[in-house]
Amino acid sequence: MSTIEIVLIVVVALLLFGGKKLPELMRGLGQSVKEFKKAKDEPAK
Repeated sequence: MSTIEIVLIVVVALLLFGGKKLPELMRGLGQSVKEFKKAKDEPAK
């Protein structure tokens, strides 16, 4: 992804969700990614 694409995504997210809601969404996304990586690294039972 280029820098322009990232900036465009952030601007669209700000327009859709507003500045107050965005930190909550990013926190939730970060936790989801962390859980996914954790589950991926665990051996299957």
